[in-house]
Amino acid sequence: MSDASVVVVTYNGLPWIEQALASVRGVETVLVDNGSADGTAAFVRERFPDVTVVEEENRGLAAGWNAGIARTRGRYVLLLNSDAWLDEGALDALVAFADAHPDAAVVGPRLRNPDGSLQRSVRGFPTLWRLATEYLYLRKLAPKSRALNAFYGGGFAHDEIREADFLMGAVWLVRRAAIDDVGPADERFFLFSEEVDWAYRFNAAGWTSLFFPGAGATHVYGASHQGRLFIENQRGQLRFLAKHRGIAYAERARLLLRVSLRLRGAVYRGERGRMYREGAAWLGSGSVGDLTA
Repeated sequence: MSDASVVVVTYNGLPWIEQALASVRGVETVLVDNGSADGTAAFVRERFPDVTVVEEENRGLAAGWNAGIARTRGRYVLLLNSDAWLDEGALDALVAFADAHPDAAVVGPRLRNPDGSLQRSVRGFPTLWRLATEYLYLRKLAPKSRALNAFYGGGFAHDEIREADFLMGAVWLVRRAAIDDVGPADERFFLFSEEVDWAYRFNAAGWTSLFFPGAGATHVYGASHQGRLFIENQRGQLRFLAKHRGIAYAERARLLLRVSLRLRGAVYRGERGRMYREGAAWLGSGSVGDLTA
């Protein structure tokens, strides 16, 4: 069994896929293409003949991860976004760090934006309070405060090793033994919150998620969905809360999100305001059970 394999899930990922795959060249890599219409699969077959390309209907990111992981053999699986790429030597550093921390199910590197600035990747599990600090902009009152900005790792400079509730899923090194322990990613999450759910399950089983700044990667934040699928983001959050905290808790979150988005929709104009108003309308169109069915 090799140290690590790589799984990349793509959906119209052509703008960045070459950089992503070049950064892991020489490592067993499976690319799962979720019905791209931009020629991604053909491009990868031509430019990266050693990469295994699997073409599937688009059943979401978690399903793509699972399909790719099932075709790999490494002790670890690097889940790499199609809009992210590793620094030289980063994969070896992640594997060595994970080997030294056998309780870690997930290890994530320090992420940068394409301009070189820090991309904050340490996260806290969603709660009603944390959703309020985000959707009502309370975190902007004290962005370095853990009380008001725990969801985004407030007060953490991303320059030291840290255990996190979860790490943003753009670049995840996942231990296969942990996957065998808790099971695959939950395919009911189409896009958004799939990594939150998996990290929560790892945590519940006694595993940890560790941030490791000794390895680096670049991530084009939001390039994979370009800000679309806003409602899908809300659905993922409600599904996570209903699954792990109960329907009544998720219903309170639905009402909080609806009020927050109605307020945002009244303040913002243009496309952004329309997106918030549509989100609020969707949240008011049914119960959590209806919206996450």
